Amino acid sequence: MLNDELSDLANFAAVADARSFTRAAAKLRKSQSALSQSVRGLEERLKLRLLTRTTRSVMPTPAGEQLLSTLRPALGETSCDLEILRIFLEETYRRQGIRETG
Repeated sequence: MLNDELSDLANFAAVADARSFTRAAAKLRKSQSALSQSVRGLEERLKLRLLTRTTRSVMPTPAGEQLLSTLRPALGETSCDLEILRIFLEETYRRQGIRETG
């Protein structure tokens, strides 16, 4: 459950930053439909409209802007932490002669 929540929050931030479901979907390598469902589900759970959608643009609502102001630093820290972990694991694998998978 928590993983889904984090994924939905990251998806919302990507759409808000890109100002487009299409561009965000391409960047995240997800379908536009899956991204839209993710953000819509987040909005329904929060009972808040986070994005204003038109046929030509996507803009955060005031509630969306407020969420982004607290979400961006947290996502940035998580991304940094994951990069540090990746580097640590690569170094550990290299020292132990283990090949990475993927």
